[in-house]
Amino acid sequence: MSDLKAYLREQQRMIAAALQRFLPRSSVRPSTIHRAMRHPVFAGGKRLRPILCLTAAEACGGDSEHALAPACAVELIHTYSLVHDDLPCMDDDNLRRGKPTTHVLFGENVAVLAGDALLTEAFAIIAQTPERKRYRTRDYVTELASTSDSRRLIGGQIMDLEGEGKALTRAQLVRIHEAKTAALLTSSLRLGGMSANASASRLQSLTDFGKSLGLAFQVIDDILDVTQSTEKLGKTAGKDATVEKATYPAILGLEKSRQEAQRLTRKALTALHPLGRRAARLHQIAHYLLDRDY
Repeated sequence: MSDLKAYLREQQRMIAAALQRFLPRSSVRPSTIHRAMRHPVFAGGKRLRPILCLTAAEACGGDSEHALAPACAVELIHTYSLVHDDLPCMDDDNLRRGKPTTHVLFGENVAVLAGDALLTEAFAIIAQTPERKRYRTRDYVTELASTSDSRRLIGGQIMDLEGEGKALTRAQLVRIHEAKTAALLTSSLRLGGMSANASASRLQSLTDFGKSLGLAFQVIDDILDVTQSTEKLGKTAGKDATVEKATYPAILGLEKSRQEAQRLTRKALTALHPLGRRAARLHQIAHYLLDRDY
């Protein structure tokens, strides 16, 4: 585990340095928007999605340097979604990653624009991904756009909002999180594989891994929301119950939710078999996410 933690720290360092290069500096005019954009990006966080992008590239025999642009792009998509998700008109949260949310520091109007700008910047960045024999710039852009569209990330957000206060079925909850959480996590892996010129079969293995891992990640997130403190999570604990949001513990109970996370993780790991020993880091990350406490 210490080896994995060292690996994750090094990947986080690479991603942070790349994001520093890609994003406009705070001093660039108009400085307000650039300060507001950089605040949530550099407020901390696990950098899970970009790390999975880099690790998937390595698992497919590629160079993680070639995957830095898509890795940063998916991190900006994720961050923009959090900025908007925290707004008073959405989940109304004042804390993210242990720091004040963007609208608290800069106002709601600037936070909306900062999210818009991060979304736009993500596509400028991903267009810089080196082309490979199997994949062109349009393939990278299309992949990122499709996972962020009204049927996946945005659609998942809509279904999540409309489900508040309602008794959803397990199948309905899965549909929400396939779109809201698992889709972007899966695309992170796919983009890493694409940057490494992955074959169709390897890309399918990454896709199947991502879909199950993304759902397992959400189950654990739901569990932590009711078992950990605000200080530990870096965001307001117990918020899901407060707004009567549909969650795995609410539908399945805590113990069955833990079992479901374990089942989904096993399913994810099975999908990696065709990649062989190259997928060792992805195996480690999956176990790490299952056992995390924040």
